[in-house]
Amino acid sequence: MVTPLPAAADTVSPRSILFIGGTGVISTAAAERAVALGHHLTILNRGRSTRPVPEGVELLQADIRDTASVRKVLDGRSFDAVADFIAYTPDQAQASMDLFRDRTGQYVFISSASAYQKPPVRLPIRESTPLKNPFWQYSRNKIACEELLFRAYRDTDFPLTVVRPSHTYDRTKIAMVGGWTDIHRMRAGLPVMVHGDGTSLWTLTHSQDFAKAFVGLLGRPQAVGESYTITSDEYLPWNQIYQLFARAAGVAEPELVHVASETIAASSPELGANLLGDRSHSVIFDNSKIKSLVPDYTATIPFADGAREIVQWYDANPDLKAVDESYMQLSDKLTSWARRGA
Repeated sequence: MVTPLPAAADTVSPRSILFIGGTGVISTAAAERAVALGHHLTILNRGRSTRPVPEGVELLQADIRDTASVRKVLDGRSFDAVADFIAYTPDQAQASMDLFRDRTGQYVFISSASAYQKPPVRLPIRESTPLKNPFWQYSRNKIACEELLFRAYRDTDFPLTVVRPSHTYDRTKIAMVGGWTDIHRMRAGLPVMVHGDGTSLWTLTHSQDFAKAFVGLLGRPQAVGESYTITSDEYLPWNQIYQLFARAAGVAEPELVHVASETIAASSPELGANLLGDRSHSVIFDNSKIKSLVPDYTATIPFADGAREIVQWYDANPDLKAVDESYMQLSDKLTSWARRGA
């Protein structure tokens, strides 16, 4: 089981930080890290999340899409850094920019490493890698947000920093395409569908590791106008990722059946956009840029530990073990088809 990492031994100057959202996978870990380092953290959201926030965090309740209510609760306040975890489209980015232009010395937009060129023509992926994803609208929206915000930085000195996480998880997030349904199939002795041939490389980053680098760049003026990739330096083939989950679930020999990502996409466009636009491509990241800004950043939680943490958490919360019947049917259909063609 993964235990919370202690804060850095060195002291930092407390900063005034605002998180928009603040109760997601990466933002929850970042909030815990910020508080542990002694920063003054305020979280603004609708107040509907069941995730707890760290003691000492100031909570403001407003819908970020309702600019009038946000202006009212902020009431002229300003912050050293504002991190927006829930801007997904250019109109949302524009609204946030209008709200915080004169309220912060740094606006941090959470983009996505899926925005990097797909398929990649060169590894490792760096911040200089082109942004282009013809497969996934989510990624194209993030690219459009970045273009809008960087234009504002160039034209009007908007204090932008862009962060591009890749696949970041905590104990609640199962990395396999089918989520808990894949673990259910493993334990039931049923074949489990793995996209492609299972040998493409994937990077998984624990949210606690991500938080160390992320909080380290908040309130740093040298980060303004820059973009940063934040991931683990560990990369694994998908076959091994599935096997690590199987081992954590107590299954010695899972039956992994390989199905082309294009075939899955043809049967399930919803799954296909993510597969063709992200997971089916090998991704190895160069984290040297964020390490130059946050020199003590090192991702220390291996995914072998992360997989055990995830399975143990679900086993301790049986009401969350939802089996997706539509995914069961898709898996039965495509694994049977793949076996016949083998």
